[in-house]
Amino acid sequence: MPAHEDSSNPLVRERAHLAASRAALRAMREDVQALDIRDVTANWVNAAVLQAQIDDRIKALADLSHTPLFFGRLDYLHVVGAEKAEGTEGERFYIGRRHVHDAHGDPMVIDWRAPVSQPFYQASRNNPLDVDHRRRFGYTGGELTAYEDEHLTDPAETEQTSKLLQAEIERPRVGPMRDIVATIQPEQDEIVRSDLGGTVCVQGGPGTGKTAVGLHRVAYLLYAHRERLARTGTLVVGPNRSFLHYIEQVLPALGELEVQQATVEDLVAARVEVRSTDEAAAAVIKGDARMAEVLRRAIRSHVTPPTEPVVVVRGSRRWRVPAYEVEEMAGELLARDMRYGAAHEALPQRIAHAVLVRMEEAGEAPDDRVQNAVARNPAVKAAVKAVWPAVEPAKLVLRLLTDAEFLAAHAEGILTGDEQKRILMARPARSVKSAKWTAADAVLIDEATDLVARTHSLGHVVIDEAQDLSPMQYRAVGRRCSTGSATVLGDLAQGTTPWSTGSWEQALFHLGKTDAVVEELTAGFRVPREVIAYASRLLPSISPGLAPVESVRETPGSLAVREVTTAGELDTAVVAACGESLRHEGSIGLIAADARIPALAAALEAAGHAYLSPGEETTAASRLTLVPTSLAKGLEYDYVVLDEPAAVVDGEPDERTGLRRLYVALTRAVSGLVVLHAAPLPEQLG
Repeated sequence: MPAHEDSSNPLVRERAHLAASRAALRAMREDVQALDIRDVTANWVNAAVLQAQIDDRIKALADLSHTPLFFGRLDYLHVVGAEKAEGTEGERFYIGRRHVHDAHGDPMVIDWRAPVSQPFYQASRNNPLDVDHRRRFGYTGGELTAYEDEHLTDPAETEQTSKLLQAEIERPRVGPMRDIVATIQPEQDEIVRSDLGGTVCVQGGPGTGKTAVGLHRVAYLLYAHRERLARTGTLVVGPNRSFLHYIEQVLPALGELEVQQATVEDLVAARVEVRSTDEAAAAVIKGDARMAEVLRRAIRSHVTPPTEPVVVVRGSRRWRVPAYEVEEMAGELLARDMRYGAAHEALPQRIAHAVLVRMEEAGEAPDDRVQNAVARNPAVKAAVKAVWPAVEPAKLVLRLLTDAEFLAAHAEGILTGDEQKRILMARPARSVKSAKWTAADAVLIDEATDLVARTHSLGHVVIDEAQDLSPMQYRAVGRRCSTGSATVLGDLAQGTTPWSTGSWEQALFHLGKTDAVVEELTAGFRVPREVIAYASRLLPSISPGLAPVESVRETPGSLAVREVTTAGELDTAVVAACGESLRHEGSIGLIAADARIPALAAALEAAGHAYLSPGEETTAASRLTLVPTSLAKGLEYDYVVLDEPAAVVDGEPDERTGLRRLYVALTRAVSGLVVLHAAPLPEQLG
């Protein structure tokens, strides 16, 4: 389309283009729905596969009525990709969540991930990227209601903060997490479009958009490398199910439906049922990377030198492989550091090959079929069973955690005596099924399983709230992208587990991605400046040296800290603050120490306030969520009421972890935060 502006009312013309684009998208969907595959498939299997692909395509072409089909427009000075000759007219592109074309195949909306769309995020007055004019659109309930223009090549126009951009960031939050595709900033866009081959680690404070950047990176990679990732798969790893439920609508809104989502616990849960919890000290030891070497030693200890030769009888001939030769074979396999199971499969072939050499020396001419038959010979099987027996990972871990002598033998020089005592089960179980496994135990079993047989690797894995993973958990996730890449997202200041990582360098080492690029996001778009400045008073105590977030949003009156005279009045004051917040539009989160949740739930019910639990979707009719601090990470609410900061700190095993938990709670608000306390505030808040 030509880049010059139409003389008619621009808003009317843009609404007409939106209506035409929606009609074109409906036509695209109807074309797919009308496909008849009866005469193009050879059998029912092909038909089922093709029908599944068609069904996925129909879902991807759905028009989400309350999601803008396009959010921006670029008017180029010249035809994209052509020689920039003077006097030539440029092109106009509407930028949206997916590609839409008309009946002639001409684009009406360009996918935000396409190269031609990148200047929408990257163009500036200093570097306009051949863009003359950038337009942003504002929507209300799916209807186009406003637009805003930037003339990037007009020296007379002064640079201003986009009001539509600001309004989109501040728009009330009801329902699941929204995408940020319309508000991506240049530094975020560079991370989103990073190449598939490299791992990226994003350190970002509260409100910097790191989670959304990671999800949009997945959507971009699926666009740019669809065939490859369709074969290898993609995965998003989150801290808990509530968080995954909160983010699950972002990728479908961007047209991506085939991304798996899981917690680390989900990844390793297939091995055993988790029915217990560890004390913090035991969990830290079990999560330590040293446990990988303990497991490796324990598995390799099953390899036993043979005491007798292997004698294979075939017909009237007997073929003898001496014990020392079998021992050499086992030693070579150990030296190669193969997976235990792969070596278990290789040893009978090694023995069979030795027998074939003897056959050839005796004048016979055996082939591969003979070697395979010898490898299956009962004498060879018996020898392999004695020398290199099969190992069941769960049984191995159970023995380590219940047999003090077995643990001591393989933890010598790795774990101290006290550390060994801490991880032994208080009540030894008789079997794998009866054992009360913990989440840390399941990770150990996953490690042992990988030592026996290689874990399947995906093409790309996103790990959110990664600062909270233990070294052994990093190894578990790293196995699942060993031949692929990863996007690691987190904030060192929000590490609230006893085993949280001290640095991204350590984390990436355990993940197996030491060549990753570490990016830092310091511009905050979600949390008001007054709120983030208050929370940042904790940084010197919880993460010295970490740069505080610089919020771009100044919202006078967004922070209120109120002291209540007595503890008995606190519940009443908290309920009243929730009532005040409910007078505003958007979602409200009442965040409190886990131990305070029952009392606050009773107070809300007594006052007639219905409330949701984290993970339940807010609606226009139900906007208040009661959030224990242990589940607050990664969530956001328009208005937050924070109950008794001292109780949040005291609810953790140590002060630093408690202050980090408080930092998380203080930074969940988008528009306003009310802090209520009866006990003195932590001195770090000044």
